[in-house]
Amino acid sequence: MRLRMRIVSLTTAAAIAGSLTACSAGNVGGHASPAARLATTAAPPASPSPSVTPQIQVTGAPKKVKAKGAVLADAATGQVLWSRDLDTERPMASVTKVMTALLVLQAGNLGQEIRITKAAMSYAWKNGGESAGLHPGDQLTAQQLLPALLLPSGADAAYTLASTYGPGMDAFIAKMNATAAQMGMTHTHFTSPDGLPYPTETATYSTPSDLLILGRAAMKYPVFRSIVDLRFYNLQKVKGLHHQYWWDNTDGLIGSYQGAMGIKTGYTDKALHCLLFEAARNGRTLIGVVLGSPATGVNAGAQDAEKMLNWGFGLPPASASASASPS
Repeated sequence: MRLRMRIVSLTTAAAIAGSLTACSAGNVGGHASPAARLATTAAPPASPSPSVTPQIQVTGAPKKVKAKGAVLADAATGQVLWSRDLDTERPMASVTKVMTALLVLQAGNLGQEIRITKAAMSYAWKNGGESAGLHPGDQLTAQQLLPALLLPSGADAAYTLASTYGPGMDAFIAKMNATAAQMGMTHTHFTSPDGLPYPTETATYSTPSDLLILGRAAMKYPVFRSIVDLRFYNLQKVKGLHHQYWWDNTDGLIGSYQGAMGIKTGYTDKALHCLLFEAARNGRTLIGVVLGSPATGVNAGAQDAEKMLNWGFGLPPASASASASPS
């Protein structure tokens, strides 16, 4: 996994110290919508744990989807519209970080301040992970670290949150696996909070079906939803607390695909391009997964997702209860 630093210095006029600015996808093809503020409500509406309902038969299938594993479903019901190798286990790379975020949200206390350690930066560099460019010694809240985890896919942020909420890496990973089991993700296993390829390239794995469960659960949290559809996140410097940070979203759908709302990218040499995604149009919300899209470009996963979404949104409303076989 290649390391990419996502922190840049801004030359624009400074905003009020400690304030943050976040830009959502807004009007695709035009100007972005007004700056959005992150939601402050951690808990989702009370509801049973999401699960995937039986697959229906829909005439036709999305064309030229290259992903090895994939699924597209109705986000509200979990009803599967189309899939490929729905229950085949594959590495998922940084899509793993959705479970890390979910555990943090479930634990709460998002306002607690966490000091960034040198170990977090060393962890990202040593393992070849993406970095949010966190500065050792900075103090950030858990809520401020979630964008660092989810947008630039920072392994340093994953390390910091796991160390805090475990407490400790081993305890946190144990919680990840226990939570997956409780959610019915029976073909999922975690060995890290970030999806880095150790101890082997395939040690952390899941299936399209299981990741559908995970995505639907995470998107019930207002804080999570308010982060993953941002094009970028700008955290202003606060003297004595932390540096200024700017994190771009690695999701190629955000800002380019009308109605895209997230969720999380992933890539390793073995996993190839992976994407857990959600989009809404005309009162209909679709959620999907691609695993193993070929490494033809940085947005290969998004390109497969776009083909699937275009097909799904093109179905007549009656097709949500009508009739394609998986390809």
